[in-house]
Amino acid sequence: MDALQQTILLALLPEAAPISLPRLGKRLGLGASVLMRALTLMGDASLGGQPGPGWVQVQLQDARWTAVLTPTGREAGQAHCHG
Repeated sequence: MDALQQTILLALLPEAAPISLPRLGKRLGLGASVLMRALTLMGDASLGGQPGPGWVQVQLQDARWTAVLTPTGREAGQAHCHG
């Protein structure tokens, strides 16, 4: 896990409901492309034959993109906080 992934994971940890990507980007001071690239790598999509860790689910909800931690992502975030 790199520093950006760690930052995103910890920002999503207290969120029970999906958070809009613009709001998350603003909170973290990240541009949309940087945020989306990081979230893609944190999801479960297979890139270069390697599946991602499945920490985050990004979805289109009511015409806006949102992100939410998966149970695996929540475990990873909690382990990092208490590790």
